[in-house]
Amino acid sequence: MGTTRSNGSLYTTIEDNIAIIEFGHPANNSLPLELLDRLTMVFQELSEQENVQVIILKSEGNQTFCAGASFEELAEIETIAAGKEFFSGFAKVINAMRECSKPIIGRIQGEAVGGGVGLIAACDYSLATEAASVKLSELSIGIGPFVIEPVISRKVGKTAFEMLSWDPTSWKNAYWGKEHGLYARVFETIKELDKEVLLFAEKLASYNPEALQELKKITWQGTEAWGTLLFERAKISGNLILSDFTKKALEKFKK
Repeated sequence: MGTTRSNGSLYTTIEDNIAIIEFGHPANNSLPLELLDRLTMVFQELSEQENVQVIILKSEGNQTFCAGASFEELAEIETIAAGKEFFSGFAKVINAMRECSKPIIGRIQGEAVGGGVGLIAACDYSLATEAASVKLSELSIGIGPFVIEPVISRKVGKTAFEMLSWDPTSWKNAYWGKEHGLYARVFETIKELDKEVLLFAEKLASYNPEALQELKKITWQGTEAWGTLLFERAKISGNLILSDFTKKALEKFKK
């Protein structure tokens, strides 16, 4: 059973040099700002822990992996500053994940929307089930996937990003995700997924930790400007969230 906490839940366990981060929210594992901030902190903390060599990121339940930004919080934004602060939550998480010294494995059991796709792309290696379809819905509510664009484009390429972003109401299935590099492997069942995620994490944890950290540094080279860029993108989203179009779209969604 998933969490009922309005600000979501976040649990971390560490065993045999493998840390498992599990987040949840009653609204399809969506992400309010408090949960984004907590995710940022836990990635920063685990990056420094000597007893952690590999991180697994997962969400609660057997359905949606992550519904993206909390629509409830989006609807409550009333100032440009508040808008930028909210979207900066995604900027902080993505930067924390790319700067984390430990490889991050994504365990993706179901659908992901918007910022949830950004989380997947920020993982170093993701495994998924056939139910793990993705969609970037931002344009349909009057904003855009601005903060998450760099990390998604890095993972799947600019053309695949355009396929997602210009068609915000269409889902791309898990095999599309595998074909474009979002997922390394796709499995029929969650049971198979969990078995393979753990086996892969154990394999990584058995390797030279210094080699793992150096490989992570190399794979993220060229993203150093994101420390500024993603917050500039957050400002764009923060402005657009106050537009009449977006306010009406969010009101319609709530009803």
